[in-house]
Amino acid sequence: MYRMLLDIPESYPTERLIVRAYRDGDGPMYWEMAQRNRDHLFPFEAHNPVRSLQSEYEAENLVREFAAKWEFRQQFFLGAFDRQDGAFAAQIYIGATNWDVGEFIVGYFVDVDHEGMGYVTEAVKGALAFIFDHLQAQRVILHCSDANPRSAQVARRCGFVEEGHLRQNITMANGQRCGEFYFGLLREEYLQQQI
Repeated sequence: MYRMLLDIPESYPTERLIVRAYRDGDGPMYWEMAQRNRDHLFPFEAHNPVRSLQSEYEAENLVREFAAKWEFRQQFFLGAFDRQDGAFAAQIYIGATNWDVGEFIVGYFVDVDHEGMGYVTEAVKGALAFIFDHLQAQRVILHCSDANPRSAQVARRCGFVEEGHLRQNITMANGQRCGEFYFGLLREEYLQQQI
């Protein structure tokens, strides 16, 4: 596959969201979001770069790095914004694990002020269309902590099949031991769900 020749849109709409690639000038918004979510992302996202940002300048640099990775088809970071008020609701991450096989991984986190409202499920369902339609995926995978049942529920609501459960293979930032669920979704399963 010639990934640099793929015509990949930089946004997609869902019922309540506009999900789009980060771009130059998003730094101030991203910095404000990072400050608001620093504690919220602990312990499940302890190593997320959002938690380590120290300034608006660093946030602008990070979103420009995201844009560069998008341009070179390395990783796809997207912000999900409420269509009504433009507020940041969630982040979606899409990474190519194997372009030759057509396997991608999807990850996400929800903004603390939008938790429990279904925004992540909605954004991930849109991401699956983006991945299968525009990135020509054959398979999408998703990993999440077994100590975070809400994250696992997102995977199940989006049609992923649980493929494995590793027990006590992770030590979280708070010192608690937990395991990890492994989910997968094949192209034919995704297409069958769309009927």
